[in-house]
Amino acid sequence: MLSKRLKLIASFVDTDNIVDVGCDHALLDIFLTKQGKKCIASDISNEVLKKACENIKKYHLEKEIEVVQSDGLKNITLKENSTVVIAGMGTHTIINILKNANHNNITNLIIQSNNDLYLLRKYVTSIGYYIEREASVLDNNKYYVIIKFKKGQKKYKKKDYLFGNLDKKYYEFLINKNNEILKHLKLKHFRKKIKLLKENHLLKQKLR
Repeated sequence: MLSKRLKLIASFVDTDNIVDVGCDHALLDIFLTKQGKKCIASDISNEVLKKACENIKKYHLEKEIEVVQSDGLKNITLKENSTVVIAGMGTHTIINILKNANHNNITNLIIQSNNDLYLLRKYVTSIGYYIEREASVLDNNKYYVIIKFKKGQKKYKKKDYLFGNLDKKYYEFLINKNNEILKHLKLKHFRKKIKLLKENHLLKQKLR
């Protein structure tokens, strides 16, 4: 039922109250509810929520899963010790959601961004969370990185923001990806070339 990406996200959940922002078809919420969690499935799109409700009804969980149409967390009352899941969006959208949220009752953020993990890590750790766990997964020939942020403070170096603490296969993938880009860079793109070479140097250190 669940994709590898959603299974990994589900494995990061360790509290009972879950808010799934951008729930798509509510498959994660259905799975977690079956595990005894209390889920709020939310999305900004009414059409998406119709599909989510159809899936929820199919599993007879209409009384268990609360469905809320919301722009981010704006229309949602967060219970104490909540985990907020935001997956499948870009970092700028995620940051905008977090900027407009009340963080008092949020204990954990589980985030899967489609881009700019450096900015994501740097922003979320600047607003009172630390990185508790990270993992990557290859799903349908595409790598996804899931990061769990927990309420609290820790200090990080630039390389921590850039590459996190992930498995060697993912770092090898990033090196190969950079090498492919380097092959096609022209002389006028020397600054980007230097940037990618520096990244590869740091990534190779991660492989040791």
